[in-house]
Amino acid sequence: MELHEYQAKELLQELGVKVGPFFVASSIQEVERILQEQQLQEAVVKVQVHAGGRGKAGGVIVARSPQEILTASKKLLGMKIINGQTGPDGLIAHTILLTPIAKIKKEYYVGITIDRKTASTSLIISSEGGMDIETVATETPEKLLVEKIFKKELLEECQLERIATFLGWQGVVKKEGQVLIQAMRKAFFLYDAYLLEINPLVETMDGHLLALDAKLSIDDNSLFRQARIAAMYDPSQETYQEAEAKKVGLAYIGLTGTIGCMVNGAGLAMATMDLIHSKGGNPANFLDVGGGASEAKVIQSFEILLSDPHIKAILVNIFGGIMNCETIARALKVAVENNTVRIPIVLRMEGTNVASAKKIIEDSQLGIMTADTFNDAAEMVVAWQS
Repeated sequence: MELHEYQAKELLQELGVKVGPFFVASSIQEVERILQEQQLQEAVVKVQVHAGGRGKAGGVIVARSPQEILTASKKLLGMKIINGQTGPDGLIAHTILLTPIAKIKKEYYVGITIDRKTASTSLIISSEGGMDIETVATETPEKLLVEKIFKKELLEECQLERIATFLGWQGVVKKEGQVLIQAMRKAFFLYDAYLLEINPLVETMDGHLLALDAKLSIDDNSLFRQARIAAMYDPSQETYQEAEAKKVGLAYIGLTGTIGCMVNGAGLAMATMDLIHSKGGNPANFLDVGGGASEAKVIQSFEILLSDPHIKAILVNIFGGIMNCETIARALKVAVENNTVRIPIVLRMEGTNVASAKKIIEDSQLGIMTADTFNDAAEMVVAWQS
């Protein structure tokens, strides 16, 4: 689950990270109220969307007067951001963030993430803030320092000293930097994050550190114990299909293809997408209804697929181990009867009660095509979507 910048700043601020004043608005009326109450004379106005690269996409404006702040706010509220992180459909900014302009002496990058190669947590430091960390790692790796976090407690003193030496921190900046890094480490584990970034972390002209931006990504599997974080979920930053799937507890990820996939089991779902690719097709989604889905959940899954206008054909691929194939057949029959379906549907089933399930589909006379093998099903659906 992704958080907005202002949400990440709220959480980090509570743990001792200095983020400076910031104000959130979802309407021009709120912007006007903030200007009046805070007497803002200048500000950086930023769209709040679940994507980086906002500045390059025109989503960050430096405003030098109250009138410029209003003008920028009118431009950014409702703006669609489209870049490599948003996908071709983009994301709409329903909220903006106003922050006073900081006088910057130096910019840094600080991030914590999971290193899957070493199965450990890594703290990443760079003297080059405000840039894509991937670019720094590729072009100037000598400006990057990686420290392993071996336990959930505080970082070792020797690690903090290495970081301060690497970045040239001394005096007040060194002390504030070490407090900030320890607070970030605490936040990372406390909130079950898999990515936490401050980019840029800046040293101001008066010699203090300030987090000008913050990105916090939370492991979805931890949300059952992160009620406060779960309440920060913003469905407007996902597609309609992804938001609806989350409501009913389905594992759904939207992709860019035209073949809708409904499968039970994550492994089978990935294998299904791979086989579709190998036959020349492109999946429109990853959708796992689970091993023991009810008839109602299968109907909901199918209706989510039908709501995607990009889908030209649907492949339902079911292995009836825990799942009863009859459940799928009955649900599919009801879903097609209840909806106007103008695209081909290919069904492949194996396992529990498969013969009686196929008879349900055959007797329905709804035009649902059945395939005997996985390979045949993939070939059939790719042929139809072409």
